[in-house]
Amino acid sequence: MLQNFPAVTYSPWQPSQNDSYFKSLPCASPGMVVYKKSQQRPYLLTLKFDRRYHATGPRRQATIFCTDRRHPQGRNSKKREAVQQNVDLPPVLPKKKKKPYPMPLKKIQQASRADKKLAEMGIEKKLEPPKNGLLVPDLIPVAYEVLDAWKLLIKGLAQLLHYVPVHACSECSEIHVAQSGHDIQDCLGTTNSSRRSFHSWVKGSINDVLIPIESYHMYDPFGTRIKHETRFNYDRIPAVVELCIQAGVDLPGYPSRRRTKPIRMIGKKVIDIGGLVEEHRPSVDTSSVIMDLDTHRSFERFAPPLESEVPRIAQETIDAYEKVKWGVTRLMKKYTVKACGYCSEVHVGPCGHNAKLCGEFKHQWRDGKHGWQDATVDEVFPPNYVWHVRDPKGTPLRSALKRFYGKAPAVVEVCMQAGAQIPHKYKPMMRLDIVLPESEESRLAV
Repeated sequence: MLQNFPAVTYSPWQPSQNDSYFKSLPCASPGMVVYKKSQQRPYLLTLKFDRRYHATGPRRQATIFCTDRRHPQGRNSKKREAVQQNVDLPPVLPKKKKKPYPMPLKKIQQASRADKKLAEMGIEKKLEPPKNGLLVPDLIPVAYEVLDAWKLLIKGLAQLLHYVPVHACSECSEIHVAQSGHDIQDCLGTTNSSRRSFHSWVKGSINDVLIPIESYHMYDPFGTRIKHETRFNYDRIPAVVELCIQAGVDLPGYPSRRRTKPIRMIGKKVIDIGGLVEEHRPSVDTSSVIMDLDTHRSFERFAPPLESEVPRIAQETIDAYEKVKWGVTRLMKKYTVKACGYCSEVHVGPCGHNAKLCGEFKHQWRDGKHGWQDATVDEVFPPNYVWHVRDPKGTPLRSALKRFYGKAPAVVEVCMQAGAQIPHKYKPMMRLDIVLPESEESRLAV
């Protein structure tokens, strides 16, 4: 329903010399309205009035010129990013269900159809390094930085665990970084009903903080796949180390084939792999080479440092942790890493192995074979979130205040309690700005 507008003073608009576009518009004609938006051309809108709604007064007509007062956003304008105050805790994926694909299924199907179409036409697939077996020169220094940071991370954690106590549950995978274990009833172990879901705490180790994810080392990732019968012919090393080796790191005792000619493929079929080359058996003792790159017995290999050096070591350790995570993320954007959709098995290479070692959900239907899919960074370098403790020597955490507590990666929590500075990206998840109420007040909190 049209409403009666109050009387307005009519003042004709005179276009300037620069407004050449508006000179051609019939702006002086009554009943015409000109609208102009930022970064857009103006347009005309005709208003039609009904006579029966103007019986109380004389009809008035005018030309109205309207502009949009919104600030134009140019190419160099920065959008305001909302500062996150609190972040939800990471969800726990169910074990009786396959992990979600890191890439949408529709995109995977579209890429598969495109490869199939090219294969039917007999057109060779265009492969770029490292998909064609060649190295990426820009990522070789990154791989060396990741390997050096990985060594520093293991050494720093082993030294900090002499001062920072870590407790692990003997029935589940829960760990806690404090003077004593917490009282949160969330144990998922086999005998949790007899303990009313309380954890059974024991002394933790570096493998509880830095979860060891291992992978088979292959001389030629594009060569013969690992079978179940030949799985003992290959060494198991940390997946981060294997990723660095395939990215260009030359590690004594663990050789890798460096191709000079690219691989050729039609669809999923390899038509030219450059010939099969026998793997060069290492002539040196591999146990001494991998000792600094593995967490095995690292707590005994590194002596406790001086108490005055603990904050410095903690800061170097958390910097090394961030360097490893940054480098693994950058390497995985180019190099293919596969992970099982049901268990924690990881394989660095274009395709997974055929070892029948999966024992998770519906493994009988797959004859123990893994359900390979593209891996994520958290599967190769898991963060292992733990409850954040504001006062390690205070009272244990309680189940009544569970929703007020925050979480942080185990390495970050250990370094923080040792005196390191907390990176800003972890503060929203740690919920440092929430005031912990008393147990009686928690029911009244909104």
